[in-house]
Amino acid sequence: MHFFDKRVATVPGAPVLHPDAFPNDYRKIQRRLGLQRNVVVTPSAYGTNNQVTLSGIAEMGSNARGVAVVDTSVTDAELQRLHGLGIRGIRFNLVQAGATSLEMAEPLAARIKPFGWHIQFHMPGRAMVEAESLLARLPVRIAFDHMGRVAQPGGVEDPSFVTLSRLLGRGNTWVKLSGPYLNTRQGGPEYPDASAVARELARIAPERMVWGSDWPHATETTKPDDAQLFDLLSAWAPDEGVRRRILVQNPAELYDFPSVP
Repeated sequence: MHFFDKRVATVPGAPVLHPDAFPNDYRKIQRRLGLQRNVVVTPSAYGTNNQVTLSGIAEMGSNARGVAVVDTSVTDAELQRLHGLGIRGIRFNLVQAGATSLEMAEPLAARIKPFGWHIQFHMPGRAMVEAESLLARLPVRIAFDHMGRVAQPGGVEDPSFVTLSRLLGRGNTWVKLSGPYLNTRQGGPEYPDASAVARELARIAPERMVWGSDWPHATETTKPDDAQLFDLLSAWAPDEGVRRRILVQNPAELYDFPSVP
């Protein structure tokens, strides 16, 4: 999920802007859905300025972690500072591109490896196909936003899903089951085409799936219902034990939360 604060300057020409979305607003979502932890991701609107994310993590407390945006100019001291403030990964947004480029992935991967961080990629499915060899050789865990943005109507038959499956088979690839509204031609609230992809991902690699709300749904003019989105997970992963992995155990590993029995 993301926080937004109009008091903090956005980058010129930011492709996705959103009104204020503060920790107290997200706590209402947590209470409604019964959530305790959250992972704050720096939105593309702020470029490499992680101020809003860091402030949000601090306000949310010990059950919060973050994914920052940095480029190759970041110093080792800054990486160490970010780690101490709860950052556990860096994000490459190649859909609303601007702050980072794919060429930065390898040098940054080497820099973040000592911290145990991962790289989160938001990229079109077809771009994932083209970049498979680079993605496969990164020496850190990688996590794909929004089900890997698998192209429709191909879905599980599309080359992007085939590529994603191969990467999952390597053992260091993770996928966020989130944003079905970004990957559908059939629409909500059930998103049958995107849901078919989610079900197959949860089947083939349940130990490396995590769930995300994508609140406050900055790309969407008409906001989806957060409870309906959360309920979709029961259709994607009908087995209660698998859902527990996705919601509790897997994020503890990927984001360095305390383990929960």
